[in-house]
Amino acid sequence: MSETTALPLIAVEHVFKSVTDSTGSLDILRDIHLDFAERETVAIVGASGSGKSTLLSILAGLDTPSRGTVRLQGKDLFALSEDERAAVRAQKIGFVFQSFQLLGNMTALENVMLPLELAGARDARSRAAEMLERVGLGERLNRYPKVLSGGEQQRVALARAFVVEPAVLLADEPTGSLDFATGQSVMELMFALNRERGTTLVLVTHDRAIAEQCERSITIEAGRAMASPRAKRAA
Repeated sequence: MSETTALPLIAVEHVFKSVTDSTGSLDILRDIHLDFAERETVAIVGASGSGKSTLLSILAGLDTPSRGTVRLQGKDLFALSEDERAAVRAQKIGFVFQSFQLLGNMTALENVMLPLELAGARDARSRAAEMLERVGLGERLNRYPKVLSGGEQQRVALARAFVVEPAVLLADEPTGSLDFATGQSVMELMFALNRERGTTLVLVTHDRAIAEQCERSITIEAGRAMASPRAKRAA
């Protein structure tokens, strides 16, 4: 019996992104054509201003391309309304940012509970507490972000991202606000959680050492994408 080729989790088809201001038009992304497989880890690298974060925002449906299509599990994100895209993000996409993006008036536990509560989960508190325990913050559940270290805040952000069991995790320079040792610890945890949860990880980074831990990398240069070969996985 012949094997069938699995559809990619995310398919980016001929995506362009341009912006116009008083000086004229600027091409940020030019004919990006990529795919991302289930459970794959991919780094997006490139110089500052190359379009890395713009591409990540388009993958999430937060920014719209000037032309082209992004399909998540076969669904065209930009054929959906903004409300429909927001629902897809809530159900299928986790985010980790350089600046943590925690709500300062909520405890660590409440920050992690929030996406579960928005999804209507009845066991939000227990699931959030379990996830914070997993990232090493079981003793910090009731602390507010302002009294947590940068590394602890990013661990809360990881817990919040993974607690909804997303199909894909999008991370934008997740160690950019951390010192080297703390950043290494956070990345080890992120990769471990990714393996445990079977998530596709797409990671924007300027750090080549981090990029080398991914199965492949995509370099954005002058708005165009150059992808390394996909690594073979162990059977």
